[in-house]
Amino acid sequence: MKPARAYSRHGLNAVKARVRLRGLAAIDMRTVAAREMLAFRDELVAALGGDSELSPQQRKLIDLVARTSLYLDHLDAWLTEQKTLINRRSRSVLPVLLQRQTLAEHLARLLDKLGLNRRPRQVPNFDEYLVRKYGTKDKTDGDHAGTGTAP
Repeated sequence: MKPARAYSRHGLNAVKARVRLRGLAAIDMRTVAAREMLAFRDELVAALGGDSELSPQQRKLIDLVARTSLYLDHLDAWLTEQKTLINRRSRSVLPVLLQRQTLAEHLARLLDKLGLNRRPRQVPNFDEYLVRKYGTKDKTDGDHAGTGTAP
């Protein structure tokens, strides 16, 4: 007699449905995967020059990238727990492996749209910083235009 078949489900569809309905609030942020997703999102924002430099379209793409990365990590964890990735009955790979590959390609396309190069954060020059920090720029204090002489 054959042993009973072990039914296992990867659970990706349930996660995707919850996130689609409630957004990232549907994810338990106490989990390691959620914290890694948020860290990856923050890293992307920093690499693209900071939150103030992003357009709404880029913010949406970054959220999609973070979400896709979460799904991909979820699938990778499930796939590594499997004894085999081959369906013996049909002699083919598990369909979820093909879905995982599709997600990986989607993630690569999204990252390509955002760009692969790090963009430096825009920082004000010294005069702009002084005006923003102290109100008005007072030229009577200290050096005059870096010449070492008083005005």
